[in-house]
Amino acid sequence: MSQTQTESRSRTFSWSDPALTAAQLGGRSGLELLQAMGRGEIPAPPIMHLIGMDWIEAEEGRVVAHLTPQEFHYNPLGSVHGGVLSTLLDTAAACAVHTTLPAGVGYTSQDLTVKFLRPVTVDSGRLRCEGTVIQRGRRTALAQAQLTDGAGRLVAHAISSCMIFEVPTGQA
Repeated sequence: MSQTQTESRSRTFSWSDPALTAAQLGGRSGLELLQAMGRGEIPAPPIMHLIGMDWIEAEEGRVVAHLTPQEFHYNPLGSVHGGVLSTLLDTAAACAVHTTLPAGVGYTSQDLTVKFLRPVTVDSGRLRCEGTVIQRGRRTALAQAQLTDGAGRLVAHAISSCMIFEVPTGQA
């Protein structure tokens, strides 16, 4: 090995067919779907497996997710990539909106504004991300998410707006 080469690390993960979860949209409310996912009755979406995110709780208008920072989350500067943190923030905020939706109604993020307040590394401890709904109307919703480190310090904050729509027949 030359001086510029380092020992390689690897990671393997698996996931379930995301269509299995999407097929549940017509028969369960968003809250029921997320709670069933949290209990392991419905497979989690592939993105959760990809970054190593896990659920803690979901209730109407609120979702809490966790992530333990790992080396594979790092950017070239030696800290967790902002895209990983943004994914966690987007998931918590948007899923909080999902908890307020009846069966057959979906959502998608329209925007996400993130403020990073401190760097995150493997030494930051397990991250906790709480998403809450600020306001929900018939067509749009506004939500926020706060990301704290293992010591309870705020490391990032996000605001998101989501578009709400009926799931097309045949997908629900």
